[in-house]
Amino acid sequence: MATERGIRRRLDGTVVSDKADKTVVVEVARVQRHRLYGKIQQRRKRYKAHDEANECRVGDRVRIVESRPYSREKHWRVEEIVERAR
Repeated sequence: MATERGIRRRLDGTVVSDKADKTVVVEVARVQRHRLYGKIQQRRKRYKAHDEANECRVGDRVRIVESRPYSREKHWRVEEIVERAR
């Protein structure tokens, strides 16, 4: 995806897995209207994100930012923890 240099995409999502070392799986949900029928649908996608300090836990709301590739599937990193899980 072509973006201008220095401008990185940011997404908000929920941590669904923290089993791997320095990696969390973040599920990002978005709302979309069906183009023909008009029904509102919820679409979800999972991203692997780099968590250097291993501080994210399952259920945390986090903001992830696009970054350099850390591995084959991991090219996002955790920018901040927006809200801790209860």
